[in-house]
Amino acid sequence: METRSTRDRPGSGGMLRTKSIEQSIRDTEEPEHALRKSLSALDLTVFGVGVIIGTGIFVLTGKVAKETAGPAVALSFVAAGVVCALAALCYAEFASTVPVAGSAYTFAYASIGEFPAWIIGWDLVLELALGCAVVAVGWSGYAQSLLATAGVTLPDWLRGPSNGGGFDLLAALLVLLVTAILVAGVKLSSRVTTIIVGIKVTVVLLVIAVGAFFVKGENYRPFVPPAEPTQGGRGIDQSAVQALFGFTPSNFGVMGIFAGAAVVFFAFIGFDIVATAAEETRRPARDLPRGILGSLAICTILYVAVSVVVTGMQKYSDLSVSAPLADAFKAVGRPFWAGLISFGAIVGLTSVCMIMLLGQSRVFFAMSRDGLLPRSFSRVHPKFGTPYRSTVVLGVLVAVVAGFTSISELAELVNIGTLFAFVVVAVGVIVLRRTRPDLPRNFRTPLVPWLPAASVLASLWLMLNLPLETWLRFAVWMLLGFAVYFFFGRSHSRVSTRG
Repeated sequence: METRSTRDRPGSGGMLRTKSIEQSIRDTEEPEHALRKSLSALDLTVFGVGVIIGTGIFVLTGKVAKETAGPAVALSFVAAGVVCALAALCYAEFASTVPVAGSAYTFAYASIGEFPAWIIGWDLVLELALGCAVVAVGWSGYAQSLLATAGVTLPDWLRGPSNGGGFDLLAALLVLLVTAILVAGVKLSSRVTTIIVGIKVTVVLLVIAVGAFFVKGENYRPFVPPAEPTQGGRGIDQSAVQALFGFTPSNFGVMGIFAGAAVVFFAFIGFDIVATAAEETRRPARDLPRGILGSLAICTILYVAVSVVVTGMQKYSDLSVSAPLADAFKAVGRPFWAGLISFGAIVGLTSVCMIMLLGQSRVFFAMSRDGLLPRSFSRVHPKFGTPYRSTVVLGVLVAVVAGFTSISELAELVNIGTLFAFVVVAVGVIVLRRTRPDLPRNFRTPLVPWLPAASVLASLWLMLNLPLETWLRFAVWMLLGFAVYFFFGRSHSRVSTRG
């Protein structure tokens, strides 16, 4: 039998009331609020690879190698991958045990309580919306560059703030296009993503295979450049760890590897989105752990291989920050491959945008179905079996944000939001092991509580490396979320109204 305190029973009104696993699964069977189960382990792995491989592999490799870690950027990717792997093992246990849409939000509701679940759900909505908008703006920049090469130039008022113009038409159109695909059905989304992922993985493999012929051993020396102290930031520009402990990070050296890991972490964001599709998976107990861990392993290997090849092709100090892969091939006299890489970047960012919007709509859908947001947003389409209302509303809002937003420090909010979700999921695994030891677990996170505790500490360390400005913006969004919960969500919660 499930045990919980009197304060936390359904209908008691407590903010730490939990929603039982059994009730979460029963809610997925309501005809008007039931998602169609159509995804396999391969579909989930493709989703994971599709959203992970994007901005990180095409941009961050050169930036971190040149400014922070040198050729040892490969080790920065390994370190960031380890942090994600710790979190992935926790996600795998939850996703296979609670196969319900919502990812970290649903997991927190089942283990820690309603208010913490609301906080993480609100956090995920921000993370995925902003991430989708930023990726769409980046995609627009690549697309405008290719159009310019073909002699086509958009008027300034349609080029977007990032290109010195007004509304970013291409970014908005991309978001609206992927919104239409997501409304038409998650299986269609999976097929489109499979094609896109196939193209961009092929491009990445070609970069590795072709680039290996232009690697020079002297470019790796020194593999770990001597440490160089940095000035550090001031005021809200300084990192949280600097403000709290007076610790000023250094570039290069051993500490440069870990400082680089905090930056390249952005390249791994997305594997957790696989968990948001749990309810649409045919065999979640088996397929979700495979999809989460498989996509993360594939991308880590590709990242390390690409970073080794690129830093071997061109001296790390000469690498381009904006387009390191393409410019490395230009530097060795291979412009054809540079153009192919730019094409791969455009294709890759398309799938990232699609899957981020998929994840966001599922979190929003789950919160709506629980009554914490208006229930009308959790209605599914009678023909397509998708949460079309939440998908359309969020898609239009993200399209507007993408149209008027330039790429700036706001991207760091995506990092802090994801790391915060990692912390909540890891804590949730420990709590649920104690409160529901009887619960059948198809996948068990090893070494509990030590591995989840390590995941919490690793995530917090990366969060502390983010600027205070990012923490302040995150706090403002959370305060807004508190207001929505106390004025609407708490009184409309279905867990509260069930007797």
